[in-house]
Amino acid sequence: HLGAVAECLAEEDGDVRKAACEALGKHGQAAALHLAAVAKCLSHRETAQDGRDVGRYVRAAACVALGKHGEAAEPHLRGIAKALQDQEPDVRKAAHEALKCHIEARGQAVAAAVEAMSTYDPFGLARKLLNEIGQASDAAANRAGATGGALNT
Repeated sequence: HLGAVAECLAEEDGDVRKAACEALGKHGQAAALHLAAVAKCLSHRETAQDGRDVGRYVRAAACVALGKHGEAAEPHLRGIAKALQDQEPDVRKAAHEALKCHIEARGQAVAAAVEAMSTYDPFGLARKLLNEIGQASDAAANRAGATGGALNT
């Protein structure tokens, strides 16, 4: 049934596309096959009769959905990063959160692998690597946080 939901990503109606992004964001690995279609929604443009950008809701929902998929969304990180420059603050904020989730998920996976290796590490090299990864993750989070001020402008 996720295939039918994914088909809704191609609908012209932004509300339908937004709902499809949200649904696919909630289905974990089962929805991973449809992430390319979700990523296409990052460029959705739709303007209301009064000139408001209503496509922003679709773009933000796509960022959130991709952010929930961790490594499976890695091929779409450029699109998410590009959304950091969107004119709409809610899209920029969603992109920021999605990238932050990806960084945190990546760091946890690498840290777990190094932690597992440390059992067989009489020289403490795995512990040193784990500390370096933590410092790199902190630095990346700080760099991502430095863009935070631009999110609300």
